[in-house]
Amino acid sequence: MGDRSTSGPVAEKYRSGAFVLKQGLQLLRAVVKTTPLDLGGPISTETRINDRIRVPEVRLIGPGGEQVGIVRVEDALRVALEADLDLVEVAPDARPPVCKIMDYGKFKYETAQKARESRKNQVQTVIKEQKLRPKIDDHDYETKKRNVVRFLEAGSKVKVTIMFRGREQSRPELGFRLLQRLGSDVADLGFVETSAKQDGRNMTMVLAPHKGAKTRVKAQQDSSAPAATRPPLPAGPAGAEPAAPVEQAAPAEQAAPADPQ
Repeated sequence: MGDRSTSGPVAEKYRSGAFVLKQGLQLLRAVVKTTPLDLGGPISTETRINDRIRVPEVRLIGPGGEQVGIVRVEDALRVALEADLDLVEVAPDARPPVCKIMDYGKFKYETAQKARESRKNQVQTVIKEQKLRPKIDDHDYETKKRNVVRFLEAGSKVKVTIMFRGREQSRPELGFRLLQRLGSDVADLGFVETSAKQDGRNMTMVLAPHKGAKTRVKAQQDSSAPAATRPPLPAGPAGAEPAAPVEQAAPAEQAAPADPQ
């Protein structure tokens, strides 16, 4: 075989084809870099109903809770349509998915009501805070202690913070002893949930009320509510004393009949 010629029409055609191929590859790379890949949107977590159920077979549950069995999705849709109800996918991860015939609007309303009731019954823990200085005087200490007692009686947790300044940071034992004193003073109303710990320039401790504190407070409020809502007695004229109860007069004695002469 002879050497490949670098001139002539064949070589020119080869060079032009390679040039076109190179330009096409460069254009393709530019398109791939600038065009985002369409990987689809986020996976929907909404419950699939009726025509949104795209599986060939489902395990069907009737409107009364009866087990119908595995049927084709077309038959399940027909049964739901005849009952004027919806076909709702209640267990999408099952194989095959479990679907139930129900009123989907009523189901969503009842679900929202249950969620609202559960949020209403949740116990919301309120944390109050009291800040003290390590060299607090007795009067201020008693004021702060009364606040802590009031919070614990209301069923709230209390975060007690000792604030150190300047050279006070070299005496953390002052704050520790103060927190211990406060904890022992309110021991009948609460307990130390989180022990004293140093946090930068502050030392903190969390007090929590004893169990049943909120229940006792609510019971006291309920017991005092009827007395507060009881209507007052009608008032008499100003300066007048309340009238004494009127006694009924005794019946008069009948006169004895006179003896005939």
